[in-house]
Amino acid sequence: MSLVGARERRVRTGGIELCVAEMGDERQPTVVLVHGYPDSKEVWSEVAARLAERFHVVLYDVRGHGRSTAPRPLRGGFTLEKLTDDFLAVADAVSPDEPVHLVGHDWGSVQSWEFVTVTRTQGRIASFTSISGPSLDHFGHWIKRQAKRPTPRAAARLLGQGAKSWYVYLLHTPVLPELAWRGPLGRRWPRILERVEKVPAGDYPTASLRTDAAHGAWLYRDNVRPRLRRPRDDAYAHAPVQLVTPLGDAFLSEHLSDGLEQWAPGLVRRSLPAKHWVPRTRPDQLAAWITDFVTANDGREAGVPASAPRAAGPYGERFAGQLVLVTGAGSGIGRATVFAFAEAGARVVAVDRDAESAARTAELSRLIGSPAAWAEAVDVSDEQAMEKLAEKVAAEYGVVDVLVNNAGIGLSGSFLDTTTEDWRKVLDVNLWGVIHGCRLFGRQMAERGQGGHIVNTASAAAFQPSKALPAYSTSKAAVLMLSECLRAELAGRGIGVSAVCPGLVNTNITATARFAGVDAAEQERRRKRSTRLYGLRNYPPEKVADAILRAVVRDTAVVPVTAEARGAQLLHRFAPRALRALARLEPPL
Repeated sequence: MSLVGARERRVRTGGIELCVAEMGDERQPTVVLVHGYPDSKEVWSEVAARLAERFHVVLYDVRGHGRSTAPRPLRGGFTLEKLTDDFLAVADAVSPDEPVHLVGHDWGSVQSWEFVTVTRTQGRIASFTSISGPSLDHFGHWIKRQAKRPTPRAAARLLGQGAKSWYVYLLHTPVLPELAWRGPLGRRWPRILERVEKVPAGDYPTASLRTDAAHGAWLYRDNVRPRLRRPRDDAYAHAPVQLVTPLGDAFLSEHLSDGLEQWAPGLVRRSLPAKHWVPRTRPDQLAAWITDFVTANDGREAGVPASAPRAAGPYGERFAGQLVLVTGAGSGIGRATVFAFAEAGARVVAVDRDAESAARTAELSRLIGSPAAWAEAVDVSDEQAMEKLAEKVAAEYGVVDVLVNNAGIGLSGSFLDTTTEDWRKVLDVNLWGVIHGCRLFGRQMAERGQGGHIVNTASAAAFQPSKALPAYSTSKAAVLMLSECLRAELAGRGIGVSAVCPGLVNTNITATARFAGVDAAEQERRRKRSTRLYGLRNYPPEKVADAILRAVVRDTAVVPVTAEARGAQLLHRFAPRALRALARLEPPL
């Protein structure tokens, strides 16, 4: 997407003409987007289009990039002081009477840290969102701290960042970077971004890439060594700061932000499983976080209310702004999972065939801290109902970022006592419900092209054969294998897939489980007996919910949750004969 409908103007500063583009309503708060290296302002096109629905969005080509002119000579023309002059000229031109909200990526973030920490910009910046670009002053102090206390951990972090910074050394060499960018590297760069960073093909990078990259090398040469050697001691942010950290960034260690609160009190931290070029690969998530932060830190109306403070759970606001859909959310593991994501700042959709239970889950989620929660009454075994759900969710709430296929039913009884109808019911919910969810919502994730995660609730029974659970174990083993196959297929699209395998968890599944081949009285007796056994084990569903969030954060393939699940997995892998012997035992019911 190009900057369709943008209004362009030229801003003069210190002999340079900057190309400035504006989108959205000028009466709304102004958001200034600053691009990095070797980009031009078009790197922001996807994010800008989303933000322009609510804000006055301003983008400009940094000097020497895009359609802005370059300083002559190049040496000494890209210092942070001159870049600050450029920013102030743009801010004065587009928002002379009000402070602007600043967003920077890569070198756009590096220079924006300078803007937000020097005294001459005080009062001109209302907030700052930093993405994949540290302050050179903070970086310099970080290096000194690691070197001052040379513990093995500090040395490893220092060496690790040194390895990630390999390109910085190359950019300091004379002539070679310019030759590379104007030659083979410039030709191949779009394909490199597409293959390595998973940046969608299209109208980015722009035709000015080779010149932009050659000029931009002076950003490093004019600033990196001087600032790292003599970092400022007064580099304190005078505006609220939001830090967005892509966990898969190949160029920056997440440890670079350790202790950043010293320089930016009240720092808001966000992280997401993505690589470096998140303005192109995760525009929805970035736009949501920027919108939330700008709205919360602007004195004027922006068309949406500021988000209420959220509870600080173990994952902070790791999922803030993301849309999470959980099936079987009316009770047990499903409800606990919805609450855990809500506590981590996610927007949630609670799906259950019991409308009242789903509504109660959504209501409590809003009280816990979810910025938005909806309830949907759907039977996951109904293909047409699931198709309608997927269409509604995409149209009204957006594309799901995390899908948790959790709905399931229990069935016990020997194979010979299990009827065809019994098999159909179990497989319709436990397997086909997962297939419907993965197919419909997984396709939406893939078509959006911004990654995501699917969690399928399997069971310890997926590892453990049992003469008493042929239908249930079969359905869960199928879910486990489906998850493994999907993980392989969707990995190239940035979509993770996890199979979570709980064991004996204290939920109401035992109260609704069916027992094949017995009369109603015996069935009720067995339900009470199994409920009592699960109660004695008393493993809470909240621990399973925590394992689900951890699986998404770490992109773990298979997660056996309880001790019995881990034991069954180990026996399945290393002692299958023992597992088969256990399968012959009568269950204590």
